[in-house]
Amino acid sequence: MSEMMDQEQYEASIAKTFIVCGVVIEKDGEYLLVQEKQPKAYGKWNLPAGKVDLGETLNQAAVREAKEECGYDVELIRHLLTLHQAVDRPVMHSYQARITGGELLFPEDEILDARWFSADEIDKLELRNSEFILGSIAASRL
Repeated sequence: MSEMMDQEQYEASIAKTFIVCGVVIEKDGEYLLVQEKQPKAYGKWNLPAGKVDLGETLNQAAVREAKEECGYDVELIRHLLTLHQAVDRPVMHSYQARITGGELLFPEDEILDARWFSADEIDKLELRNSEFILGSIAASRL
């Protein structure tokens, strides 16, 4: 801590970030994406993903977000990717997941649409974070 800063100033200067978990769900060669409704990402496509809640594990968050954003119950197969692009951006984790139940439903207050796309179609979409989405899908194919 700098001698010129008091404790409160020091605490305020520390970068704070959060953790996001998402899932890659593949079916018949297509991948499920959701279209964001929140203002900062309106209309952009993303993996079903969201912030990890306090007291929740990364795995629990990934399973919960899949259910909340697309209606599916999923089982995680494996961790795919960890991405942290900048100190003021979230740490993002993705998992490969398989559908175990549920049906495609999404909360219309959060999500505009949810659809299945081929890898070629995804390359042409406006994505929320292409490095995270495309990197996760590529890792799922290995």
